[in-house]
Amino acid sequence: MKSKVRLYFFAGIFLTVMFIAFFVWEMEKRGEKFGVLCPVFQEKGGGSIWVSEQVCGVQAKEILGDQEIGEALGNAQSGTDDRDSVSKEAAEEKSRLERLVCETRAGETLEEAILTPELVSRLFYSEEISDDVRQRIWGRSYQENDQISLEDLRYLRVLHRGFDGAVHVGELMVHRQIADDVLEIMQQLYENDYPIEKMVLVDEYGGSDEASMEDNNTSAFNFRMIAGTNKMSNHSMGLAIDVNPRYNPYVKEKSSGELLVSPENGRTYVERSKDIPYEIQEGDLCLELFLEHGFTWGGNWNGVKDYQHFEKAFE
Repeated sequence: MKSKVRLYFFAGIFLTVMFIAFFVWEMEKRGEKFGVLCPVFQEKGGGSIWVSEQVCGVQAKEILGDQEIGEALGNAQSGTDDRDSVSKEAAEEKSRLERLVCETRAGETLEEAILTPELVSRLFYSEEISDDVRQRIWGRSYQENDQISLEDLRYLRVLHRGFDGAVHVGELMVHRQIADDVLEIMQQLYENDYPIEKMVLVDEYGGSDEASMEDNNTSAFNFRMIAGTNKMSNHSMGLAIDVNPRYNPYVKEKSSGELLVSPENGRTYVERSKDIPYEIQEGDLCLELFLEHGFTWGGNWNGVKDYQHFEKAFE
């Protein structure tokens, strides 16, 4: 008889414990479902209420009355509203910065503090020639011809580190076949703080290649002849790019022995040495990146030297 009483007694304790555990589990599950707006309230002996975990500043197992319950729920809602407000403000600020950057003209600078990695990645892009760009280039760098159409060209938007150490917005126009290569090269140069003084379309100089080079402007497409010849340049097809041209001039010896240097104000940098600032030479990051992407360098040519020049051939 005594053994049966003990059995019933322990069985009752076991069932009670299981019931309590199930009840707590169920209430916590409801709390997880409704998140911070639904703290886990549980009934305690005498009809009082306590919280199973710290919610909105209420410590675990703190005894609450009806008023405190309302305040705790109100605090939870208020906390969510505050977070929603902060998230909205952050989204609005992000949108404002993106508009600011997109409206910044090529050649202008940006505050480095606003350039998050996400924003930077979005500022290196390629697009088809828009009506605005078409108006800028028509009759300047681009003339109607049978060799290359505007559909074959791409407008690139990039960032670059200027000689002044600031972040500049840059632009290039290249053939669609090398657009991705040039974008990748320019992004790697930017990430490594490689200095490029200026990078705007040659149309900002009226389509004059000489004026662009004299101003040390890095550029690509220009429907023109090779300097000193009657042969069309690969720039005419958007397959060539000149980097920091004043410090890396085009040099050709004439039959008279006289040197043709372009730009003329780059004559100081004809004799190559390690003391020349911004010189493209063996081991230079810019040179290495272009070579890795299948370009050839004018500095490796025999006879004529074009230290600024990189081009890529396609059949």
